[in-house]
Amino acid sequence: MTTLRHIKDIATRAEATLLQDAVGVAALAVMLVVGLHLPALI
Repeated sequence: MTTLRHIKDIATRAEATLLQDAVGVAALAVMLVVGLHLPALI
C-alpha cells in the first residue's frame, strides 16, 4: 500500500469530520495570531 493511497483511505473514512477539523484548525490559527499580537495592543 502506497503512502498516497493510505492518506486517501484515511480521508475517505474521516470525510464526515473533515470540515469540523478544518474549522478547528482555522480557529486555532486565529487564536495564535491574536495571542501573538495582543501584547502590542496593551
